Amino acid sequence: MAESNDKPGTGRHAKRISSILVTQPKPTNDVSPYFAIADKYGIKVDFREFIEVQPVSYKDFRKEKINILDHTAVIFTSRNAVDHFFRTCQEAKIEMPAEMKYFCISEQTANYLQKYIVLRKRKLFVGQRTAVDLFEVIKKHKSEKFLYPCSDIRKDDIPEFMRANGFKFTEAVIYRTVASDLSDLSDVKYDCIAFFSPSGISSLFINFPDFEQNGTRIAAFGPTTAKAVLDAGLELDIEAPQPNAPSMTGAIEAYIRLHHGADSSKEKNKSGKQSA
Repeated sequence: MAESNDKPGTGRHAKRISSILVTQPKPTNDVSPYFAIADKYGIKVDFREFIEVQPVSYKDFRKEKINILDHTAVIFTSRNAVDHFFRTCQEAKIEMPAEMKYFCISEQTANYLQKYIVLRKRKLFVGQRTAVDLFEVIKKHKSEKFLYPCSDIRKDDIPEFMRANGFKFTEAVIYRTVASDLSDLSDVKYDCIAFFSPSGISSLFINFPDFEQNGTRIAAFGPTTAKAVLDAGLELDIEAPQPNAPSMTGAIEAYIRLHHGADSSKEKNKSGKQSA
């Protein structure tokens, strides 16, 4: 975990976290681990998207002069990519051929793909979680012509890998990532803000150019987000994933336990013993 040199429970970490802003959409069900943290530690947890996704119109897509059906495989790295790819296909009146192959960065993305097509195991290839995992799968399909639907803001890892290894590869920008209007948060303060992409950090400073961290703890998911936090001159207090905390909620709870101890939990009864 990357954080300041203050000892647990001292300095900027001495103030207990009583409010968290998660820069993602609010979960659609009540079993989210964020709600579990809120209940267990008596913490207020709010959700607010810091970035918005806007579609690239079919008219603008046509200017890229990309023929989707010239390709034999599609690489998906997110649900947004899946949604906007099939939106583009619908607007272009393109029906995906049964022999098209799909390479998904994770099982979650692969499962989401079923919203649009009937999956055939011999045409679906899935990585474990990261682009590096997916590269090992892609290496076995050198003869394919790959299409990579993506945002105007994306990581360089996939394009660099495809070009460095001589794959037939086309990048198609089908949606754009822009900063949300957060003006209503100008007078709202949180003890912790959780970020999940460099775009979220950019949005923070687009909306609040004079933002000062002060006692606010910053949490970041993924190495590129962590780097964006540091590049922005902020102090990174909570970093995920970690070996003992693969999720953002796990990392936040580990931070709470480290700096505030078990007595921060609402589960502790008046006698000082943990309740069952």
